[in-house]
Amino acid sequence: MRTPLSVVRRLAIPLALLLPVLAVGDPARAEPATPGSYPINASATLTTGRAFDTCTAPPISTLRAWKAADYHRVNIYFGGVNRGCAQPNLTGGWVAQATALGYLLIPTYFGRQPSCIFGTKPYRYTASTAAAYGASEANDAIAKSRALGIIPGSALYADVEHYDRTNASCVLAARRYVSAWTKTLHAGGFLAGVYVHQDSGLLNLSGVYTSTTYARPDAVWMARWDGNPSLVDWPTAPNSRWSFHQRAKQYRGDHDETWGGVTLNIDSDQFDAPVATVARPYTVTSASPLNGRSEPFTNAPVRRSYAPGSTIKVVCQGYGQRVGTSNVWNRVADGSWVSDSYVSTPSQTTFSPPLQRCIYPGQVTSGAALTARTGPSASHPPSGPPLPPGALAYVMCQRSGSAIGTSTVWNRLVDSRWVPDYHVANRSNTTWSAPVPRCP
Repeated sequence: MRTPLSVVRRLAIPLALLLPVLAVGDPARAEPATPGSYPINASATLTTGRAFDTCTAPPISTLRAWKAADYHRVNIYFGGVNRGCAQPNLTGGWVAQATALGYLLIPTYFGRQPSCIFGTKPYRYTASTAAAYGASEANDAIAKSRALGIIPGSALYADVEHYDRTNASCVLAARRYVSAWTKTLHAGGFLAGVYVHQDSGLLNLSGVYTSTTYARPDAVWMARWDGNPSLVDWPTAPNSRWSFHQRAKQYRGDHDETWGGVTLNIDSDQFDAPVATVARPYTVTSASPLNGRSEPFTNAPVRRSYAPGSTIKVVCQGYGQRVGTSNVWNRVADGSWVSDSYVSTPSQTTFSPPLQRCIYPGQVTSGAALTARTGPSASHPPSGPPLPPGALAYVMCQRSGSAIGTSTVWNRLVDSRWVPDYHVANRSNTTWSAPVPRCP
């Protein structure tokens, strides 16, 4: 981040040092994978590739010039009492224009910091105040992100700067803050990300990855300025942790780059993780009013209708009943589903980039790796690598299948594999979990 990380140590820490600092007296939680509570207009956005972050959100003219670069993702500091830069450009209009240019946004909240951070940020928390601040700042992050047009299901990243990991009370404070941040964002329908240093935050969170005392964040964005963008073989977190499209790395710190004749001072990042979801405007092309339904099927109840030629904001796309030449349906910002056959998206037969698939992630809750299958039953053969505990299951839709635990519900993942819903953290492990649609 745009703080003095360059003056602190970046040591490779043996995995033996990942043992947690005991949090004596901390109130226990049921499990580390707290469920998300997505509203009907939610969807996550998953991205893989290079990103950059800079202190102040650049003017749209700069983003337009930087289209020549291989940076299609940009960080935004959208709130927090320790945010160090003014943000004159960062408005809802800027977010919409940046999205229209093809950028994906990484929302970062620079709130209070552990009391023992290396640096001069003035607003801090202790072990006794961390949970309250984690919750209140998460609520503030939700309000500020929504005001910018960032939709539930998005990942919001808490910036936790490098701190003294030998200070047990400070380690406890950081864990409590991130846990409260995570639970509060989940309750508000958002994914919880955290930006951490390799040798403090990442090490300490990895040490309590399976602990029932702390809620586990959905994604980690690690700082290690070694010039290597790899998202595996990190010294302070095993590959099995945050393993399924849940990692990002800031691999190069402050430096100038020039693209399209415009120079910025940036940090360079590699992402394979969830980021912000922003709705995109399209036109209704039907000759008569287009029905918006509660599910992507023509017999589902009508929620509302849209006039021919009107503009609707599309959040994401999913599978549904075939209408005309397409079985793609669009989820609109009000939560309704409309057939893509009557919307001016680029394709009338299949999915239309840059729109994302509609996905509703939940962490894997099983104690062992979860086998993914070719269909919704235990009799279907395994497919691809299993999902380790804590991995994000990127769920597109649900269907009945063989009973596992207390549920016959199975989840179809974005990669078309199937996992039993009983082992995925969402609203229910006995029945359907709104707003996930039924699979066609």
